[in-house]
Amino acid sequence: MQFTKMGAEVGDEVVIVYSSEVVEITKKVPEGRLITIVEICKKIAEKHKVKACCFLITGIFIMLAAKAAEEAARQGKNLGISYWRTLKADGFLNEKYPGGAETRKEHLEKEGFKVIRKGSKDAVQNYQDFLTP
Repeated sequence: MQFTKMGAEVGDEVVIVYSSEVVEITKKVPEGRLITIVEICKKIAEKHKVKACCFLITGIFIMLAAKAAEEAARQGKNLGISYWRTLKADGFLNEKYPGGAETRKEHLEKEGFKVIRKGSKDAVQNYQDFLTP
């Protein structure tokens, strides 16, 4: 596993996150703001006073939250999880979220973000300017 991507080096303490921590953070991202998986990990690591959190588990929990939010929406319920505002590292859209990258792009563009092509993937232009504090 590439620890430096998570913000830690071999031997540093790393926290394995709870799904509720990930959901709590994603729910707090308001319209007009964004967050990346890296930022989520930083917030959780800071909360637990360690160097980093597990990037892989965090990504899995974000995906599960996205799927739960979509399933609830089909039943006419709103879980308050705006998962489309959660980006991969470097501002890339997560094509594995329900509906794929094209649906994420539509959501983000409705909120005023400019989505651009970077290589073979879509990313939010200047995403750093919109990161939630």
